[in-house]
Amino acid sequence: MNAFRPSRHGSRRPRVSFEFFPPKNEEMEVNLWDSVRRLEPLGPAFVSVTYGAGGSTRERTHNTVKRMIDETGLKPAAHLTCVSASCAEVDEVIRSYWAAGVRHIVALRGDPAGGLGTPYEPHPQGYHQTSDLVEGIRRIGEFEVTVSAYPEKHPEAASLDADIDALKKKVDAGATRAITQFFFDNDVYFRYLDKVRASGIDIPILPGIVPVQNFKQTAGFARRTGASVPQWLADRFEGLEDDPATRRLVAAAVCAEQVLDLIDRGVSDLHFYTMNKADLVYAICHLVGLKPEKTQAQQVAAE
Repeated sequence: MNAFRPSRHGSRRPRVSFEFFPPKNEEMEVNLWDSVRRLEPLGPAFVSVTYGAGGSTRERTHNTVKRMIDETGLKPAAHLTCVSASCAEVDEVIRSYWAAGVRHIVALRGDPAGGLGTPYEPHPQGYHQTSDLVEGIRRIGEFEVTVSAYPEKHPEAASLDADIDALKKKVDAGATRAITQFFFDNDVYFRYLDKVRASGIDIPILPGIVPVQNFKQTAGFARRTGASVPQWLADRFEGLEDDPATRRLVAAAVCAEQVLDLIDRGVSDLHFYTMNKADLVYAICHLVGLKPEKTQAQQVAAE
């Protein structure tokens, strides 16, 4: 496939959404907002802001989402986990989001307190699973609720079928959308989608796309989360560890190839894990036909 050809669907523009994470310091703050402003003109359907392990970024996530509401025309979705917190503590966060104007939450259980690979121990007074959290969110307010999905199953799931059963519980509890863990083989996504639909789940299942900013880091994270890394992908990045310029070009070609194939096969919504780095994501969106529009700030300035 030629990564720089138009999609066979011509003028059909996909809807996109972007994930960001809250900054830890002033330098990262500048980088985040440069990335937000770079991608905002592409008109994403929503943007999500992650929530650190055990609620470690609770205040930073809230502040980032609030600033997006106050200073941009974006529709932010705040991530929320229930690990290591009581129901009362989580409910307080949900209500604070509602008060801040947030109407969309990405509901996740969260990694075990001991880290990936350690046993998960629910808080004795907390929501035990994501489906319980979804139910709690919907009880508090009329939120849109997005959840996670795993084309190659969650690392803790006994089987893919068991994992799809867990997704169905989240949908039955009120989830309105799912975003997948990233993948590199599109056939994996479509086989998963067929099984999900056969189980009676009909909510949108957005493919999660990760442009490979750093192959070694991406491969390491994939191993920890159960996502497979094809040998052909490793081959494309081989020998580029000390050549960032070529690595970026290869990354753009690889990701554009994947995205164009998804669009050709009928996918209309794409979710990008940006890692707070806008240029590669922006280039890929351009290749699939997304052009910038005036932002809210630009419209105000023009009046």
